[in-house]
Amino acid sequence: MNRRSVLTASASAAIALAVANKVSAQAMDETGQASFDTVMAFMDAIGGGDMESMAALMAEDMVWQNEGDPSLPWIGLWDGKEIIFGYLGEFSQNVQVTLWENIDAFASKDTVAVFGRKKLLTTKSGAETSKFTFAWRAKDLTRAGGRMLPVRTSSG
Repeated sequence: MNRRSVLTASASAAIALAVANKVSAQAMDETGQASFDTVMAFMDAIGGGDMESMAALMAEDMVWQNEGDPSLPWIGLWDGKEIIFGYLGEFSQNVQVTLWENIDAFASKDTVAVFGRKKLLTTKSGAETSKFTFAWRAKDLTRAGGRMLPVRTSSG
């Protein structure tokens, strides 16, 4: 099986802190490669605090969903580019990402998944979460003209 290493930046300079990690991707077709490259560029933009590039990679009707304990303020669904930017601004004022490790990533046609681990620090209380896993999924990138449409994240 052919695998190639891709250096990716993590997500979240707008959200706070990012760390570059290597991820591997299986050999893929042209659509899968384009989708994979879009997601990695999106993660680079977040990790570098490049809101202009991030916005250019987002479809207007992008959906961002974080699953988990609904009592946590970063858990929920944000629908639409402007609403997502509002969420990210509020998130960055209250939470600092202290660990972001991309472990693996793959693409199949216009769906991409990225798996990793992270830790968060609440800025008001100074409490830090334990390390937890995340899974990012972006799909329908071809329908969105090569832009990020839905991003779904899960923790567990």
